[in-house]
Amino acid sequence: MQEKNLGRAKAVRPIIVEVAGEPQGIVVPENSGFRFVAVRLPAFAIDGQHFETIEAARRAASAALRADKSNAA
Repeated sequence: MQEKNLGRAKAVRPIIVEVAGEPQGIVVPENSGFRFVAVRLPAFAIDGQHFETIEAARRAASAALRADKSNAA
């Protein structure tokens, strides 16, 4: 027999973080901020970090991309 009132986890919708029109990762709401999950190599420098705002995560992803480009030169 199946339970009709199973509690379902609240759906967490990831938010895409783009830098210069390219997706670098996503942020997922977590506690009092957002956890960054990288989807591109340059952004792995900040993978798993916690940010207070989505904009703070975007700025960090942008800085990681710039650092990656300067290391490649």
